[in-house]
Parts: sequence; C-alpha cells; structure tokens
Amino acid sequence: MKTKSRHCTLAFNKPYGVLPCFTDAKRRPTLAEYVKAPGVYAAGRLDFDSEGLMVLTSDGALAHHITDPQHKLPKIYLAQVERIPNDEALAQLRAGILLKGKRTRPAEVRLLSDAPELPERPVPIRFRKNVPTAWLEITLREGLNRQVRRMTAAVEHPTVRLVRIAIGPIMLGDLQPGHWRELANSEIEQIYRTAKAQRSPPTHRSRSHPAPPRR
Repeated sequence: MKTKSRHCTLAFNKPYGVLPCFTDAKRRPTLAEYVKAPGVYAAGRLDFDSEGLMVLTSDGALAHHITDPQHKLPKIYLAQVERIPNDEALAQLRAGILLKGKRTRPAEVRLLSDAPELPERPVPIRFRKNVPTAWLEITLREGLNRQVRRMTAAVEHPTVRLVRIAIGPIMLGDLQPGHWRELANSEIEQIYRTAKAQRSPPTHRSRSHPAPPRR
C-alpha cells in the first residue's frame, strides 16, 4: 500500500482570482500567497476565475495518478449557469459534448433544487437582468481545458460561477477559501485505490511497460 511517507500533500481551497501556480511574471495572485510548504506543486489545474479544491503535492507518482486521463479519477464541480436547463440540455451534457471535433466523455449531471451553501465570492458574479440562474452538480472523468464552461456554453447555459468540490475521494468539505490542510495517509491511499479502480483497460496500442511517473 502506498503512503505519502516523506512527501507533503495538501488539500487547498483556491479562491477566485488566483492562478493555479506558484509564480507569475505579471505579478498576479498565485498559490505562493497562501501556501508556504516547500516542494509542493499543483496536481492539475483550476482556472483563474474558478474556485475550490486543488491537491498540492511533492509526490510525483501521486500527481500522476490524479492527472493521468487513463485513471479517470472523478472530479465534481458545482456550476452556476444562466437560465434553467431543460431535460434535453441535461441529456446532452450527460451524453458528451462535441468540442473542437472531439466528444467529451459521458458526465454525471444533476440539476440542484436549491443553491448550495458556499462562501461569498470576493468579486460578485455578473447577473443579467431578467435572466435566472440554476446550479448543476457535474462529475467529470477527464480534464480538458475549461471543460465545464465550454460544455455548458455549448448547450446555451453559460457558467457564471464554478467551484470544484471533490477530486476522487478527497472532498472540499468546510475548508475555507485560501486555507489548506494536510492529507492523511488514509486519504492518499484512497486516491490510489480509486485511480486503480477507474483506470482504463489497456488497448493494443498500449506499451507493455508503462513509463515511470514524472517527478
């Protein structure tokens, strides 16, 4: 069983308007303003204008299990969208959306009956007069660039706020924006187990000996 041993692995609630990296030539807000743990880096991305859970780690093998698309590690988002999606729009999102000639993997999509309890965003969303909004819970098993926003825009329900609340078995919970906590060994073991269970079966094009994780 794998553990974090000498490595440091954190769950971080990225605030709105923060880059998912530690340096920026344009001096925009970065993770460095919130996380001082040495040697960690982001296992995956979360857009500047999105919020929520990130895993930061010094463990290259763990980062590989989180980000490698073959593992299909589920990631759950709360998306506030313009207008109320009908059954047809929800079915399209669930089946997969064609983005630049490639169809996204099937997604789990649920229309929430009530707005989730979330911290207020420092920059309020831009409401359009007479345009209602709705909240969707979307579970993806891939990580295309700005995927949730592009998917909802494709069915004419632009996303106005996006919060990631889970990466595999790791939940955001009540972690406040700008705060982090260290993951327990048991949580890291859960990531490996979940990634292994979700891994795509090998195909005839697969290499007989997989490349070692990048560190």
